[in-house]
Amino acid sequence: MASTEKAAGVTERTAAPQDPDDLAGLDALESAQTVRTPLRETLLRKVLPPVTAVVLVLAVWQILVWAEVAPPYKLASPSDVWGEVREAWLQGTLLDYIWTSVSRGLLGFLLALAIGTPLGLLVARVSFVRAAIGPILSGLQSLPSVAWVPPAVIWLGLNDSMMYAVILLGAVPSVANGLVAGIDQIPPLFLRAGRTLGATGLRGARYIVMPAALPGYVAGLKQGWAFSWRSLMAAEIIASSPDLGVGLGQLLENGRNNSSMSQVFLAILLILCVGIAIDLLIFSPLERRVLRGRGLLAGR
Repeated sequence: MASTEKAAGVTERTAAPQDPDDLAGLDALESAQTVRTPLRETLLRKVLPPVTAVVLVLAVWQILVWAEVAPPYKLASPSDVWGEVREAWLQGTLLDYIWTSVSRGLLGFLLALAIGTPLGLLVARVSFVRAAIGPILSGLQSLPSVAWVPPAVIWLGLNDSMMYAVILLGAVPSVANGLVAGIDQIPPLFLRAGRTLGATGLRGARYIVMPAALPGYVAGLKQGWAFSWRSLMAAEIIASSPDLGVGLGQLLENGRNNSSMSQVFLAILLILCVGIAIDLLIFSPLERRVLRGRGLLAGR
C-alpha cells in the first residue's frame, strides 16, 4: 500500500507542468516555437528606437547651431548638410560617391574572405603554422590600417591595386583570427565523432569544423568588414588621384581642403550610413540565422 502511494506521488510530481522559464539547454531548443511577430510590435521594438535616436541627435545638433556654440564655418546646420545632399543628388554625383567606395569595399572584403578563410583553417588545425603565423596575425590585427597606405602607394602607385592591398592587410587578419577563435571553441567530442564517421581532411573541415565554428567565424567576418571599410576610408583620404575617382573618403578630404563643414558632415554621414546598411542587410540577418539554428534566439 505504501509503495503504491509512493509511486502515485512520483507520478504526480513528474506530471506537474513545468515553468517555461525553467527550461534550458536542449529542453529550450525543443520547446521553441516559431511565432510570427506582429507588424506593430516589430515597428515598436526595432524601428521606433533608432528613429527616435536620430531625431534626438538632429534636435541637439540644431539646438547647438541656434545657441551659436561655434561659428557657422565650424558647425554647419542640418539644413546646410541637407543642401549638400540635394545639390549632389541633382548633379548626379551622390550615388557615384557611394558606389565608388562600396564597390571597392565589397570586392576587397570578398578577396579578404577568400584568403582569410583557408588561412584561418590552416592556423587553427596545424600547430606549427599557428606557432609561426598566429602571433603575426594578432599583431597585424592591432596595427592601424592607415599605416599601410604610404608603403602601398610606394609599392603599387596611386591605383585601385593599392586600395585593395590596404583592405586585404586590414581585413585578412580579422577574418582568419575569427575563424581560429571559432574552431578553438568547438567541443572535442564533435571532432572525435567526425573522425569516427570518416569526416577527415577537407571533408571534416566542410562538414564538421566549419559548421561548428560558424558563430566565431561570423563574428570574424563582421569585424573583417569593419576593418575593410576603415582601411578603405583611410586609403581614400590619404591617396588622391583623378584616376581613382571620388569616393567617400576623398569627398571627406575635399571638404577639408575647401573648408566646407557641410561637405565634411555629408561625407561622415554617408560613411556611417553605408556601414549601418551593410550591417543591417548582410551581417545581422546572417548572425540571427546562425544563432536561431542553435536555438539561441528563442523568446527574443
